[in-house]
Amino acid sequence: MRGALQAARYLTIVPVGGKRGTVGAPPGSVVVWFPAIGLLIGVVLVVVDRLVVWAFPMLLAALLTVTTWKLITGGLHLDGLADCLDALGGHDASQRLMIMRDSRIGAFGAIGLILFLLLEIAAVAELAPAPRWRALLTAPCVARAMPAILARWFPPARSEGQGARFQADVQPRAAAAALGGAVLVALAVLGAGGIVAVAAAALVSVALGRFMTVRLGGVTGDVLGAAVELSELAVLLAISAWTHVPR
Repeated sequence: MRGALQAARYLTIVPVGGKRGTVGAPPGSVVVWFPAIGLLIGVVLVVVDRLVVWAFPMLLAALLTVTTWKLITGGLHLDGLADCLDALGGHDASQRLMIMRDSRIGAFGAIGLILFLLLEIAAVAELAPAPRWRALLTAPCVARAMPAILARWFPPARSEGQGARFQADVQPRAAAAALGGAVLVALAVLGAGGIVAVAAAALVSVALGRFMTVRLGGVTGDVLGAAVELSELAVLLAISAWTHVPR
């Protein structure tokens, strides 16, 4: 269970020993546990959502659920998304990487985060009760399998740093196991819609990886974090479409 505890410490603010954001081994060595931690996050979200839906109107309940979602991860992946958005203003790869190192948030990052969170809140609010809990359970699990895929498919943009260390340590078997676990959970919870959800998350993640590789020369830890956030939104939107579009 050491790997699971390391993954939980890296991905959440849950006090499981050690300093948050660090693991005893390189993060890539515990990537196989990432979807499992995502599933546990999903369980928390389902419980919180049931409580807030009972107590508050639907839109406010969705806002509280998404707030819990971001708090439990300490905003780790939102920071990566903001950095990637800010990097869009750079003129070349070196300047974009420099912008991503800056801890301050720029206009692109701030506006992008606002729009992203609005989309996520609306997606949760508009889901009917049955697909809503299934989406909340599945999205964090599926999304946390995506960094392993990007780590194997795209080169690192830097030779040092947390992202480079993650990519160097992710083995093909671990990446396949992470993806396989996410697919099994999606199928069990969503049925055929689970394949659509996983496909949507994978397409968004690979598109992001490809886009950032062209602009940066590879992917960074921020890109991997952004992939998690965008994959979660992709799953929510895919499930919303799956339940809304007549078949």
